[in-house]
Amino acid sequence: MTDLREIANQSKAWPYEEARRLLKRYPQGKPGGVPIVFECGYGPSGLPHIGTFNEVLRTTMVRNAFATMSDAPSRLIEFSDDMDGLRKVPDNVPNQAMLTEHLGKPLSRIPDPFEKFESFAAHNNAKLREFLDQFGFEYEFISSSSQYESGAFDAALKGVLLHYQAIMDIMLPTLRKERAATYSPVLPISEKSGIVLQVPVEVVDAEAGLIAFDDAGERVTQSILGGKAKLQWKVDWAMRWVALGVDYEMYGKDLTDSGVQSGKIARVLGGRPPEALIYEMFLDEKGEKISKSKGNGLALEDWLKYGTENSVAFYAYREPKSAKQLHLGVVPKAVDEYFQFRAQWHDQPVEKRLGNPVHHIHNGNVPTGQPPVTFGLLLNLVGVMGAGASEEQVWTYLGNYAKDATAENSPELAELIPIALAYNRDFVAPTLHKRKPEGVEIAALQSLDARLAELPADTSAEDIQNIVYEIGKEGGFENLRDWFKALYETLLGSSAGPRMGSFIALYGIQNSRALIAEALT
Repeated sequence: MTDLREIANQSKAWPYEEARRLLKRYPQGKPGGVPIVFECGYGPSGLPHIGTFNEVLRTTMVRNAFATMSDAPSRLIEFSDDMDGLRKVPDNVPNQAMLTEHLGKPLSRIPDPFEKFESFAAHNNAKLREFLDQFGFEYEFISSSSQYESGAFDAALKGVLLHYQAIMDIMLPTLRKERAATYSPVLPISEKSGIVLQVPVEVVDAEAGLIAFDDAGERVTQSILGGKAKLQWKVDWAMRWVALGVDYEMYGKDLTDSGVQSGKIARVLGGRPPEALIYEMFLDEKGEKISKSKGNGLALEDWLKYGTENSVAFYAYREPKSAKQLHLGVVPKAVDEYFQFRAQWHDQPVEKRLGNPVHHIHNGNVPTGQPPVTFGLLLNLVGVMGAGASEEQVWTYLGNYAKDATAENSPELAELIPIALAYNRDFVAPTLHKRKPEGVEIAALQSLDARLAELPADTSAEDIQNIVYEIGKEGGFENLRDWFKALYETLLGSSAGPRMGSFIALYGIQNSRALIAEALT
């Protein structure tokens, strides 16, 4: 463990770099042996999504890296901001008329439109926990409503009133003139309407937690304690950091300015802002920022329909500070790269292993073994088999290439087959278009067919690949790239593809000859 710790202290892998910031923050651990607190936030006005997954996954990777480097205890809090007022009715929920009647009220005090839980927030919080539990995350769930209503935040709320003007001095310069005129760090909850009010307030007695404000034309003096108010979100974020003792929280680049302001407020409240990794946002295939309102994102359930859980974790790990495209086109490569890095890990020295993404995906307990074919090769196979291909048919073809492979002894291959069929059916098949060979391509395909006719059915993929190379070199092509592109476009209907030796061995020599005959017809 000591050797591993020393190597981790030198590793340039980003989770270790992040963990070293926490070691610098608390070289001897937190005073009194109190756990280091990692936090992730969740807005329960919507269901959990791929961004929720990425944030918890990446934070867990940093937490695991910290555990490698320190004996200090830690905890991960998943915090749901369910005291937030409902601003608009989501499009994808039932009972919209009922929700419209409750606009402006805290999510935790609005009936559940699905009629399954005591509130809308309780429904979405349950979905969040179910979502995180599905992936085996270790976390503690805390809701804003439980903290406000139980009085757990009361001391911190009094601190906001005690430092009210200092907080105003931080926030007002960041606001437009119209917004600044009515801004208050504290949002009282009307005892008349139940709505979270956006009104100016006057501090009446900070120690007692009392404020005064106008509610529908009436001046009201009311406590902010025990769930009778909530804070504006940037102030709320800072208060939460202080009240919960948060030491580490990552957030998106779009919250950079918010993080700066909340950090200043946290210091005013006598706390210390957490260490923060500011990650880049995902982009769609056009390079535009993903937006829930635009609907141009990729849902986690879509990724898991066409790729594996480990592949999305692999994609999330890579370069969190760089913008990356997130669309269905990136899924197959992520699936195969995950397995490539996993194969490398077992042969790498420790210092290299710690920089390998799969080390962080599996917290150092990296599985052994590989599927006998790549996901890319499977996609090419099901592509030529057609959109109506079945899993049983795929297993039959696999017998040409990996004779002993079964669902029992190759469970990861068994996982890949149905998602390859789904990806091909929904995403690839509509784009495939075979063209006729022309010029030197015709003679080269005829030569390939003749050479294949001479081979036994069990010829190895490597021997077939050598023949494909020979024909390309002798066939009058300017370069081999043109020969392989011709094979892909005339036989598979795509502009890119697999090693043809592997594909022919998998699809079968006779079946491959039939493809060539069809192309030459």
